[in-house]
Amino acid sequence: MKRTHHCGQLRGSDVGKLVSLIGWIDSIRDHGGILFIDLRDREGLTQVKANPNSDDSDFNATVHRLRDESVIGIKGVVEARDGDNVNATLPTGEIEVEISEVVVHNISETPPFPIDDEKGDRVNEDLRLTYRYLDLRRGKMRRMLKLRNETTKSIRNYMDERGFYDIETPTLFKSTPEGAREYLVPSRIQPGHFYALPQSPQQFKQMLMVSGVERYFQIARCYRDEDLRADRQMEFTQLDIELSFVDREEMYSIMEGLMKRVWKDTLGVEIPTPFPRMPFQEAMDRYGVDKPDTRFCLELSDFSETFASSSFKVFSAAVKNGGVVKAFKAPTLANVTQGELKNLEEVAKSLGAKGLAFIKIEDGEWKSPIVKFFSDEEKATLQEKLDLEEGDIVFFAASEWEQACAILGRIRLECGELLKKRGKLEIPSDQFDFLWVVEFPLMTYDEEHGRYVASHHPFTSPVPEDSHLLDSDPKRVRGQHYDLVLNGVELGGGSIRIHQADLQKKIFEDVLKLPADVVESRFGYMLEAFKYGAPPHGGIAFGLDRLVMILCGMSSIREVIAFPKTQKGQCLMTESPSPVSEKQLKDLHVETTLLGKEQ
Repeated sequence: MKRTHHCGQLRGSDVGKLVSLIGWIDSIRDHGGILFIDLRDREGLTQVKANPNSDDSDFNATVHRLRDESVIGIKGVVEARDGDNVNATLPTGEIEVEISEVVVHNISETPPFPIDDEKGDRVNEDLRLTYRYLDLRRGKMRRMLKLRNETTKSIRNYMDERGFYDIETPTLFKSTPEGAREYLVPSRIQPGHFYALPQSPQQFKQMLMVSGVERYFQIARCYRDEDLRADRQMEFTQLDIELSFVDREEMYSIMEGLMKRVWKDTLGVEIPTPFPRMPFQEAMDRYGVDKPDTRFCLELSDFSETFASSSFKVFSAAVKNGGVVKAFKAPTLANVTQGELKNLEEVAKSLGAKGLAFIKIEDGEWKSPIVKFFSDEEKATLQEKLDLEEGDIVFFAASEWEQACAILGRIRLECGELLKKRGKLEIPSDQFDFLWVVEFPLMTYDEEHGRYVASHHPFTSPVPEDSHLLDSDPKRVRGQHYDLVLNGVELGGGSIRIHQADLQKKIFEDVLKLPADVVESRFGYMLEAFKYGAPPHGGIAFGLDRLVMILCGMSSIREVIAFPKTQKGQCLMTESPSPVSEKQLKDLHVETTLLGKEQ
């Protein structure tokens, strides 16, 4: 039995037609012997009904053994529903199909949880992931898979219209352990040698620019062996883009056009362009993070000069040691509970703070253990700069600049959540605040290893006017790096690349202090390629999973990935990772040593 229509397709204009439908039984209702069945496929739901037939015992027996989630095919005539029975909430609600024939493809056992949007959301996530094939039957999950497909289709159309080639790059690469931890793949035919799964196609796409491709993109699978969280998976999908003969301004324009197109094609929303831009230093100073959520204020202020000579030694000592004193006001949150305050303190401590200093403005008084150490002048400056009012609370951080920013940046987000819970902060679900964060430092100093490391990656080109500082003061060199941030989520990042062999070698050896033999073994082919007419080029990569997560209004990328891993890196449905046989290990010339209890 072949379908003539999908289950979400029939309308009043189809009354009288003989149709065939195939799908899953969403529900069955017995009304005095007449069975009303909601039949569902990926496009929607149609009500079909089976009248008892005294002349066809096989038909009666068949329909009465049907169960929810069974797969059936039916043939019948489309009928109009009586006025009182029209379901206005359903696209097919004005019709139903009277079954004349039924084919049972599969009778389902009772599912381990309801195949229902509302009830399914309350099911333990591990159970949902164990039976992911059932979870994906839910309407909500199907809609998100469909939106993901629409997103990639929109991207491909936009890129094709602008002359980009879609080119695949290898997923078996060489190990370059300068970034996140890699996944290694042992070679059977080259004993003792390993491939690495790519963290991104970075070096390949630069080689494509040297090859004269000029405009490349790829929806690429990438891999990082790192701790998982709501917006991070060990295997993820990246929209990878690279262009020759491009500068930052052109890159911003093309990528803004891409976002505008995707939002229009998938949500029907017009995104205003150009996007605002904010230097890294300003983002950290104002929001405490390089991916600020600008949909609400609670901005940080600097009080280092105010407390440089304060009798409160915690603050004055921080300034004396080259650090800063920063603070922000959380309006109306002076009524935080002891539990909420304790949680905020634990968050601060997790970022290296010894505690969390605060001042509450209650009953016309400043209440805090630290207020007694403040001079009238210090209090007046706080009052004027923060415009303190009854019911406000002020949080402080005193430390080196980056740590103080990070502590208050995180506390700011926590306070935003508290304000939402109290109904004091409303952010519309359709508010999309895009922001370019630019002028990142090219290098950061790694205290643990006593050397500089690349802030983004070692292929990022320095801002031309800062290049002379590479030898004398690398930390002051800005990179031609840019991140696109949306509602506090980093959608993607990129840069204008180094395309000169001598400058790239200088970054590797003189700034990053990589030994010459290491540079040659890891990047020798790249330096060689740059000697043969490498064009100026730049690119960007977007996390497709994160982008779709925001389009779907979700807070976890696991919801928008068909078969995600848990936070422990497991696929509960297929029970992987799993042990392998000794023969497999022997073929790969690999031995394992299990530690602890399994030794």
